[in-house]
Amino acid sequence: MMYANVEPADSTSGFAIASYTVDKDTVNENIIYGSSDTSVANSGSYKLIIEKSAKGYKQVIPDIESQGQHIKLTEEYDSTAATGTTGLDGAWKQTKSYSIKGKDTTVAKGTQYKTYYQGSVIWGNTYADSINKIHTGIGFGTFTMSGNKVKESMIASNYYDVRGHDFDIDIEMNGTDGFTQTIAYPDGSKGIEVYERLK
Repeated sequence: MMYANVEPADSTSGFAIASYTVDKDTVNENIIYGSSDTSVANSGSYKLIIEKSAKGYKQVIPDIESQGQHIKLTEEYDSTAATGTTGLDGAWKQTKSYSIKGKDTTVAKGTQYKTYYQGSVIWGNTYADSINKIHTGIGFGTFTMSGNKVKESMIASNYYDVRGHDFDIDIEMNGTDGFTQTIAYPDGSKGIEVYERLK
């Protein structure tokens, strides 16, 4: 599972990707990687009590420790329309990212995860700037796939040039557990990202 959020007031964002197990009305999440604003967490476990509703579900995390305080967190979610499955459905970790402009190739350093599921897409990344300060970015929205072409429509992101925009992406599957995506930009440059499936 994966979640992401963005705070509209200041565009700070956070995300996490986790494995999970289900026992009746309880979901146990075990964080694989998570980031919020300028901090990174590679572990953590949460027990969620789930109650289904007409539009989706309500989840309650009975006890979260935050800055020395214990809080109870309740969230409500509405289901999104499912549009069928594709070979991209699943959770992915980026293994390589670079851009090409003319004869120049620039390798990007950072960590990014991405999840596709029945017409919805979500991604989160972290990178360190020149003074080694961590930054977190997220995006989520919908996608359609036709052959080796994907169109992602970003509903929300803390990046202004992503939020509310569509992206046409060429996909090359590397078997069933890997893919390479390429985005061609108006200035003639290309962004290339390589992903492997999380298992």
